[in-house]
Amino acid sequence: MLILGIESSCDETAAALVLDGNTILSSSVASQIDVHHPFGGVVPELASRKHIESIVPVVEDALDKAGKRPDQIDAIAVTQGPGLIGSLLVGFSFAKGYACSLGIPWVGVNHLEGHVNSVFLTPEPPAFPFTALLASGGHTSIYHAVSHTELEIMGRTRDDAAGEAYDKVAKMLGLGYPGGSAIDSLARKGNPLKIPFPKPYLDKSAFDFSFSGIKTAVSRYIQKHSETFSHEITDIAAGFQESVVEVLTHKLILAAEVKGVSHVAVVGGVAANSHLRKSVEKQASLKGLSVHIPPADLCGDNAAMIAAIGYHYLKQGFTSDMNSDVFSKIITN
Repeated sequence: MLILGIESSCDETAAALVLDGNTILSSSVASQIDVHHPFGGVVPELASRKHIESIVPVVEDALDKAGKRPDQIDAIAVTQGPGLIGSLLVGFSFAKGYACSLGIPWVGVNHLEGHVNSVFLTPEPPAFPFTALLASGGHTSIYHAVSHTELEIMGRTRDDAAGEAYDKVAKMLGLGYPGGSAIDSLARKGNPLKIPFPKPYLDKSAFDFSFSGIKTAVSRYIQKHSETFSHEITDIAAGFQESVVEVLTHKLILAAEVKGVSHVAVVGGVAANSHLRKSVEKQASLKGLSVHIPPADLCGDNAAMIAAIGYHYLKQGFTSDMNSDVFSKIITN
């Protein structure tokens, strides 16, 4: 089954053609980093406008790269949420119209489930069941994956996501947006033990996260050492990253032990972080666990992962109709 995936949940417009949920024929992403960089973060109105400009060229580029015609597409999978409403509406509305014009089925999918399924676009995917850490700019969660479409959420962030904390700390340090790669690069040059920041475990035996406290700790350190902190930026970055990565790694490995699984995965934008990758691989090896992390281009928002999860919903007979709508958040009790 050849599926066109469409993703527009935040600040990337993406399209991809994926065969049978695991073989990427093409992937095209239009980034908005240059648009939002001057503001230190994503401006929703600007993001929506850029999606409108980019959606048709991105889909056409994906088709060209794959050497496929629109009439060869069997179905469309598109991000329905969570995300920025204005951004989501662009991709979702396009998918509705495009599927209708081609006379093919389409399905709206959960962006987060797409991230978890990104590991099945790699040569050696995990066996079910497995535990997955999803860490990105808007979400930080631990999942127990029973199947492609059955994901038990074990814990989530109660405030800031890990990626959001990275971006905010980077802004404090004058590193610009996005902050994840900048802090990761600087941290390699610093001493993670020189400026120890608190470890935001919240509860070391549970799986929820909270990163607002460490963000505040970094802010207070900068204020207290306002005259000298510019000479300590590498150590601040290293200390901050060490604290965040230690907590993320601990909770993922603990979740695997609690569930009795032998495979763990790290997905989402923060999964591209070099220190997180090394930390998870090291701790997992001590426990005899297999680690699965997508390549960097599949960690950030992309449409291949949307096509991947969409394939499994379509196989089960799920489709969307013209009355379907987007959602910004997942409502939980």
